[in-house]
Amino acid sequence: MSNDTPRPWLDSYAEGVPHEIEHSDETLVELIRSSAKEFRNRTALEFFGAETTYGELRDRIDRAAEGLRKLGVRKGDPVAIVLPNCPQHVVAFYAILRLGAIVVEHNPLYTPRELRHQFEDHEAKVVIAWDKTVATLQDFPVDVTAETIISVDITRAMKATTRAALRLPIAKARNARADLTTKVRGTVTWETLVDNKRIKKSVAGPTAEDTAVIQYTSGTTGTPKGAVLTHRNLTANAAQSRAWVPQIERGDCVVYAVLPLFHAYGLTLCLTFAMSMGARLVLFPKFDPDLVLPVIKKHPPTFLPAVPPIYERLTAAAAAKKVGLDGIQISISGAMPLSEKVVEPWEKATGGYLVEGYGLSEASPVISANPVADNRKAATIGLPLPSTEVRVVDREDPTREVGAGEDGELLVRGPQIFQGYYRKPEQTAEVFLDGWFRTGDIVRIDTEGFIKVVDRAKELIITGGFNVSPSEVEDAIRSFEGVADVAVVGIPDDRDGEHVVAVVVPKPGETVDEDALRARAREQLTPYKVPRQVFIWDELPKSLIGKVLRKKVRDALVEGRGGGTA
Repeated sequence: MSNDTPRPWLDSYAEGVPHEIEHSDETLVELIRSSAKEFRNRTALEFFGAETTYGELRDRIDRAAEGLRKLGVRKGDPVAIVLPNCPQHVVAFYAILRLGAIVVEHNPLYTPRELRHQFEDHEAKVVIAWDKTVATLQDFPVDVTAETIISVDITRAMKATTRAALRLPIAKARNARADLTTKVRGTVTWETLVDNKRIKKSVAGPTAEDTAVIQYTSGTTGTPKGAVLTHRNLTANAAQSRAWVPQIERGDCVVYAVLPLFHAYGLTLCLTFAMSMGARLVLFPKFDPDLVLPVIKKHPPTFLPAVPPIYERLTAAAAAKKVGLDGIQISISGAMPLSEKVVEPWEKATGGYLVEGYGLSEASPVISANPVADNRKAATIGLPLPSTEVRVVDREDPTREVGAGEDGELLVRGPQIFQGYYRKPEQTAEVFLDGWFRTGDIVRIDTEGFIKVVDRAKELIITGGFNVSPSEVEDAIRSFEGVADVAVVGIPDDRDGEHVVAVVVPKPGETVDEDALRARAREQLTPYKVPRQVFIWDELPKSLIGKVLRKKVRDALVEGRGGGTA
């Protein structure tokens, strides 16, 4: 790495964290083989009590890869995965990569329209899908439909006793089974795919520079963008993450996959980081405290990546059910701001650390994290990871760097930064400046190198020529009694460009008075930042990991839709 930019954050690193990582030519295929060789008899995966060793995992990967090869999958082919967290998902991911093919991850809960947009973009001919999504995929137009759909019944990865319980002739069992699986036709079953006695060894595998994953960053819009990530990008980010937590010993750790593996956050910290650590990866198809707490009693996680709402719900559920959380050593939060009201009770209950990090799909995804040490700083996203450089530049003139403590756009350079957007050279060119990736986030960095996110550049509201930070207005409104959640967006206006509008969700059993709320906001904000209107909704649209989707709020308001009253 070049040393042409100051890196004050290095002096704030926790003890034992290196300034740089070694750049390796290791691929993700070699990563999993190395762990399988070193930890052959250790548990790699746990799913509703069913365990898979690293040796068994490698064997299943080889068999699935051979099945895909027989179906015609070759190096460089995109292969779609539409699965929740389950052992088959892990096997499919590495089996595709073993052939030098490209993994394209999808949210299985997406609407048909959202999935179709992504399939139109990547044109994968083979898809490995949860049987619950098969009908949606088969209903695509002929020019979009995959040639081969491999259907996965995730209950087949459970213990025989669990599967038997799901078949009991009682309503609860029928409902649970209906939520997990359904009958399908016209597919290749997963069991057929992996039923291979002889494995072809001489398969042209990938190199470190080959594309490993296409990770979509805007699949809920009509113009999805697939971030192209190489093996080197993903192995580098796994290595950076390992370097950040030297306290965790390889082969002696437990990681919980409560985040979806199809999300960039869950992909790296569970699928690659955990596997490179020789960890026991405990898979949950969805987050539910009633599923997680029984496992915590047996195998508390050494490392728990999640989002603030998950930590809040686990803290409350554990207290209500009198389940101890002690033993959870390191928890890292991302995707949304982490408040002290979440951190303090969690750290008190666990005796471990809960720190905030930050990333983007385009960065594999982790860019920065707070030190797992006493010098972490609340309300910041921490320090750039090893081998990561950052700059803060003027939004209007990105060639001009701003000083410490000044607001500007965050630029990043490092081995984890993506290669560009799939089949979108113009959009790729727009986000790079002399080799630096433009995140679009407005931040400030203090003299010790800690980064604070001020707002998303693309979500800034411009009203009467003034820039308004939605996050700043939301923070003011959240302090109002009775407010459970809030989203602030800009609504088009002929005179001012945009008007500031707030959508508020009241706490259960409480009401929010619009006039009183706006009066309170005027006490904390300059007049042009005070919402012109306040809408009361029952709930806000959120992503699967709990992040408020401001764009969907804005679209609903513009189109005259809503979740409650004005």
